Amino acid sequence: MKTVAYIEDIDQWKAEFSFYISIKIRFSETDMFGHVNNVSPFIYFEEARIEYLKSMGLFEDPKHERGIPIVADLQCDYHRQIYFTDQLKMYVKANHVGNTSVDIHYMGLNQKEELCLTGRGRMVYINTDTGKPTPLSEPMKEKLLDGI
Repeated sequence: MKTVAYIEDIDQWKAEFSFYISIKIRFSETDMFGHVNNVSPFIYFEEARIEYLKSMGLFEDPKHERGIPIVADLQCDYHRQIYFTDQLKMYVKANHVGNTSVDIHYMGLNQKEELCLTGRGRMVYINTDTGKPTPLSEPMKEKLLDGI
């Protein structure tokens, strides 16, 4: 595997994931060469991230009184091509929890358990009135830290 700046020990890093969703690669996500278009993994990251946060009850504030999470940055590293009808396990975990933000990591394995994608991104909670970062609540931090 190529060197990825946000991964120090790949085996340890992989072992820290537990939450994943299954993704079946659709024809519409492929390009004229038959492999997944380079923008599609960002959609997979979003889907996995939302399900991960929902699984912890972090989308149970319909009025957004505690703020809303926005993606501040997002990157993807491609390790193996992915094709139409492949099955991905898209893993997601909180890697670091700060005062107003969370660093999220992603790992995509195909049906042969081969590493296809890695990624990371930072989510920042913002106040919807001011647009400024707002502190994560203590219960939110606790839920996110439980996964680390």
